[in-house]
Amino acid sequence: MENGLYKTEFQIAQGTGRGMLYVRDGKMLGGNSAFAFIGTYTVDGDIITVDISTVRHNEDPSFRPLFGVDVITLKLTGHPTATGYAFEGGAVQIPGVAFQSVMTRVDHDDTVTDTADNGIRHGLYSIHVKMLDGVTGGNTGVLVLDRGRIRGGDAFFYYVGSYSSADGRWKGGLINYEHAPAHREHPLFGGHDVGIGFSGTYTDSGAITDATALVGKRSVRFHAVLKFITDI
Repeated sequence: MENGLYKTEFQIAQGTGRGMLYVRDGKMLGGNSAFAFIGTYTVDGDIITVDISTVRHNEDPSFRPLFGVDVITLKLTGHPTATGYAFEGGAVQIPGVAFQSVMTRVDHDDTVTDTADNGIRHGLYSIHVKMLDGVTGGNTGVLVLDRGRIRGGDAFFYYVGSYSSADGRWKGGLINYEHAPAHREHPLFGGHDVGIGFSGTYTDSGAITDATALVGKRSVRFHAVLKFITDI
C-alpha cells in the first residue's frame, strides 16, 4: 500500500460509516468522531491482509458503534482499485456479519522531519474542539502526529498540516478539508476549506491548544484538547 492519508467508507447490512486512516509502513491509524482505528497490514502481490481494531474515544452515547459494541477486531482482505483499495471481511467478535470498505487516498505522505529530540510524542490522538467567543458547537476527531506532520479527520473532514515542538510547547497550522457533505451537522465549517493556526502545550499524555480558524472572511477562535491513544 502507498503511504498517505485515506478516506474510508464502510458498511454492513445494518448500517454504514466513514472515517480517516493514515497508512505508513505496515501500520494504519485513524478514526472518526467517536472511535479510533488501530491496525496493521501486510502485502503479498495484489493481496492486502489487514487486522484492525476500534477503540471508543468519545463517550457521547449518540455515537453508536456500527456492530453494536465498542471494541471489535476486523480481519480483512483487500486489493488495489483505480482510486485506492477495497476490502471485505468481518469482525472476530461477531461472526457471520459481512463487512466491506473502500479506502480513497486524499493526501500523500510527503514527510517533513521533526528534528526536536524532546518534542511532542508521535502517535494517534483524539481531538475535542470547543468553539469560543459565544460561537456554539464543536467537533471531535482524531489526529496522527508523525515526524512534524499532522494527518487526521472524522466522518466529514480531513486535516493536513505540520507542527514544530520542543520543551513542552508546540505550534503549527493545518487545513481542514471537507470530504463528505457536512453543512447540516457542522454548518460553520461545512462547505469550506478552513485554514487553522494553533499553539499550546503538551505532555506525554496529550496536549492543549488555542487556535484561530479562517472560515471564509471570518476568524473563529477555539480551544482543543488532544488525548494520546497509541504510538505510531
